[in-house]
Amino acid sequence: MNILFAASEAMPLAKTGGLGDVAGALPKAIRDKGADIRVILPKYSSVPALYADRFRRKAVYTVRMGWREQACGLLEAEIDGLRFYLIENDDYFKREGLYGYEDEAERFVFFCLAVIGALPHLAFHPDIIHCNDWQTGLIPLLLKHQAAENTQLRNIRTVFTIHNLQYQGIFPQEVLSDLLTALPELFTVDGFEFYGEGNCMKAGITYADKLTTVSHTYAEEIVTDEGGALLGALLRHRANDLVGIVNGIDTVSFDPMNDPAISSPYRNSLARKLPNKQALQEELGLVQSEDTAVIGIVSRLTEQKGLDLLEAVLKELLAEQLQLVVLGVGDARYERLFANAQNDYPGKVAVRFVHDEELARRIYAGADMFLMPSRFEPCGLSQLIALHYRTIPIVRSTGGLKDTVFPFNHSTGSGNGLSFAAYDPEELLIAVRDALALYENKLLWKKIVENCTRGDYSWNRSAARYMELYRQLLLQRKGNE
Repeated sequence: MNILFAASEAMPLAKTGGLGDVAGALPKAIRDKGADIRVILPKYSSVPALYADRFRRKAVYTVRMGWREQACGLLEAEIDGLRFYLIENDDYFKREGLYGYEDEAERFVFFCLAVIGALPHLAFHPDIIHCNDWQTGLIPLLLKHQAAENTQLRNIRTVFTIHNLQYQGIFPQEVLSDLLTALPELFTVDGFEFYGEGNCMKAGITYADKLTTVSHTYAEEIVTDEGGALLGALLRHRANDLVGIVNGIDTVSFDPMNDPAISSPYRNSLARKLPNKQALQEELGLVQSEDTAVIGIVSRLTEQKGLDLLEAVLKELLAEQLQLVVLGVGDARYERLFANAQNDYPGKVAVRFVHDEELARRIYAGADMFLMPSRFEPCGLSQLIALHYRTIPIVRSTGGLKDTVFPFNHSTGSGNGLSFAAYDPEELLIAVRDALALYENKLLWKKIVENCTRGDYSWNRSAARYMELYRQLLLQRKGNE
């Protein structure tokens, strides 16, 4: 089974968020299940030199977009036992960041065309191309279109994974028409036309053979009008081809027993975890206190993450015996909120407005609790990392948070965290106070931490489900031949 995994970012080469973690870890788990899986992504200037120097040029070819002809390089390297391909074009990808440019449509139309153009040069014929989010959403459409004239493409099947439906790659129809002059007939309601514009996410949903998203509950949410971001009806139409598969984490990289970023290795022992809390308090200028619960937040600072709920009750929350640690960047409104809290509560609140992977790991290890009150959360990786680091999550019960964090039950002793359902600041406050009460009861706290140790947060089960999906596609292909 040959799988080409197409994504706009993948660790350890490029990452801005959860997609980069998934695209770096899931292919390894699928490889371990026996598939020959390879990852293809753009060659950004931010790819670390340690890895960039390993790549060798495999081919140079031309990509045609409308009236343009762009040169494209194809580079190849093996990293950590996984084969990566990079699509090279300095005009589009040799920039400071990965996303957010005015020519975003042209950059990722080029990438999608370049992926298909790379196929003859790979010495590897994929049975399936697994696409991820809107940046690769045109690949299933382009593949079907080109297969009409290229018989070698006809047997390739496609999977399209929705990591976050809110980001859809919507561009003016005239811009996409200029780039895709061969596809004007597809700017229809049944194609990828979207309220007078073109929608790359819609293209992936419409033309891929199978659809996945990153948790069971999110799969249920996005087929509704409320949660479907104007694509709910289309997703309901394709419901038989849509499956939710919960993400995992790379438990080799995220391993508190072997994490070089933390001061005290541990597995399940709270006594061995404690020095990490003490080190975190010292590093961030918090009052040294073993008995005070430390609540961590590692997040983009945006409304999606439920920070408006936290804003509404922050003063009441900080009246409790706790310390708050926040790491992330985002909206000015929330950066001001936390900066003011740090000024008003010195020694009790510590904030860092940076991307810092090592500090994030020290927060996962050093905090007692991890707060994620998200408005919506397709899967979430932070709560999985927190659980693996034996740091108790407090979450809103939505999307993947509902599928992975189960509220502690005092009667049965079951559950690995605390959660609340209504999107309401008072519900958040109650959940945090419940967590603080549990923390005061050492026996109950030990029990909930023990429950964390029983979870499998790896990619193992998820990779098995993807393999089954791939097999179904190949059986369907065989039946159609």
